[in-house]
Amino acid sequence: MLVIISDLHLTDGTSGSTISPGAFQLLGERLADLGFSASRRRDGSYRPIQRVDLVLLGDVADIIRSTQWLQSSVRPWDDPKSPELFEKVSQITGSILRHNEQALGEFRKLAQQGISIPEATREGQPVGGQGRPVPVHIHYMVGNHDWFFHLPGENYNRLRRQVAAHMGLATYPDAPFPHEIWESNELVQVMRQHKVFARHGDVYDPFNYEGDRDASSLGDVIVVELLNRFGVKVSQELGDDLSSSAAAGLREIDNIRPLLLIPVWIDGLLERCCPQPSVRKEVKRIWDSLADDFLDHSFVRERDTWCPVDIVDGLQKALKFSRRLSVGWASWIAQWMANSRGVDTSSFSHHALTEQDFRNRRAKHIVYGHTHRAEVVPLDASYADGYVLHQVYFNSGTWRRVHEQTQFAPREHEFIAADTLSYLAFFKDDERSGRPYETWTGTLGIHPFAETSYRVDAAHAAANPSGMHHPPSGAPIATPNVPLRAPHFAVPLGPSNVPEQNEAR
Repeated sequence: MLVIISDLHLTDGTSGSTISPGAFQLLGERLADLGFSASRRRDGSYRPIQRVDLVLLGDVADIIRSTQWLQSSVRPWDDPKSPELFEKVSQITGSILRHNEQALGEFRKLAQQGISIPEATREGQPVGGQGRPVPVHIHYMVGNHDWFFHLPGENYNRLRRQVAAHMGLATYPDAPFPHEIWESNELVQVMRQHKVFARHGDVYDPFNYEGDRDASSLGDVIVVELLNRFGVKVSQELGDDLSSSAAAGLREIDNIRPLLLIPVWIDGLLERCCPQPSVRKEVKRIWDSLADDFLDHSFVRERDTWCPVDIVDGLQKALKFSRRLSVGWASWIAQWMANSRGVDTSSFSHHALTEQDFRNRRAKHIVYGHTHRAEVVPLDASYADGYVLHQVYFNSGTWRRVHEQTQFAPREHEFIAADTLSYLAFFKDDERSGRPYETWTGTLGIHPFAETSYRVDAAHAAANPSGMHHPPSGAPIATPNVPLRAPHFAVPLGPSNVPEQNEAR
């Protein structure tokens, strides 16, 4: 049995919270349940499986999202062989391991004790009493937030040994942790046995991968020079002027995906939780000032000379409040990001169609992480000589908080948060009664901040000059922007009915 999870984003605690250690206790329980189900065979008998392979598909330890980068001049895009860079990566990694000791202990427990499932009788049925241990092999693959573990050299070997010891990894530490499965013979064997091809998926994101996983990318600069600085600067310049609900909301900035939607999210947060127009204006000024610094960064300007997308102009419209579009800002950002990848959707399923293991039919299951959005997308069904091959794309989602924009009034830039846990399980031969895979996504809703919420709605502004939004009890909700007609899904938007997007001055 093969289980895949990704995008845990375990941080050092300097830049936002990570998911509760209890989630990883739940993972151990779910693996035991999956192991029991996988031991049920196609002929109806019960035969215990021999091992479980758990693949951590990238962005497990989040080295990039740490304010410790701001305490020195060294940056992720410096020379990878620099002793100063290694020292900073080592420092942040140590902080992550200490900060997440309880969660990582659950991984060590799995590696040391395995899972327990019932023994089988001679008749092929499970029996009660003490179960039998099944070993769990934990494999680490890197993504765009932990790519430093892919760097070669004895210094990084020592660091990888430290990570492997804390997490109980089966991954060989005296060589770069794999970014692609073919960099590990054991991973290749495991994936082939389960007819799976898996990668983090950052290779299809031009903001987070530039052709070399041993090098930095634009995404690193956005996080370090914009996101990490923003929280620090707001705290320094505004202090107690920011309401407690707005301050608490800004601490959630790390959980917005895609990252370029962060200014949209900030806009909605300030409208709801910040009653003083002067404070809202100052927060946006701080963001725009840092965005200007980011856009003027040499790393960014160098990429404007060769990137096929007009990246600086696009980033200005996406990041800066002063350049925001008057209509459809969030949808424009999402579409622009998709177009930068050469597709018209945020899903990575189109890229799965180009994978060699899909095209030569070696893999039934194509798996990516990276987007934080769990997906199951049918790709192809082949029929030949009485044999049927179904090929499916999966995204492994995430193990952290996710903020999703609401659909009712998108111009209000409102988001709802939930803690999300997703895993994928793949079975070989006749495991799980012959079923090929199982997916699970658990979502735990978040109670909204128990603070007064401020927002001036046009329908109530005249009658309620204070700005406090208190609609009459039992009054219907006005929906002036919802079309009262049947949807026409088959009619594409033409040039005549696409709303004009003007820049707000």
